Amino acid sequence: MGTFSIWHWLIVLLIVVMVFGTKKLRNMGSDLGGAVKGFKDGMKEGGNKDEAAAPVAGQVTASTTAQAEKTTIDVEAKTKS
Repeated sequence: MGTFSIWHWLIVLLIVVMVFGTKKLRNMGSDLGGAVKGFKDGMKEGGNKDEAAAPVAGQVTASTTAQAEKTTIDVEAKTKS
């Protein structure tokens, strides 16, 4: 009883087709495929933008130097004597 045979799945498929109709199922399938394709394209574009925005190795800009100065902590000032 734990597993379903092919006949169970065919009956479920027949009921789903009767309830929704073939046209609506076809539209849902194409919509789902378009959503997956759009997601994949978005992931590819997102990776390209990050690579283009990243500075070249060894290249130091003024903003990165200013950020490093703001986050520098003097260890000797933090220790208690």
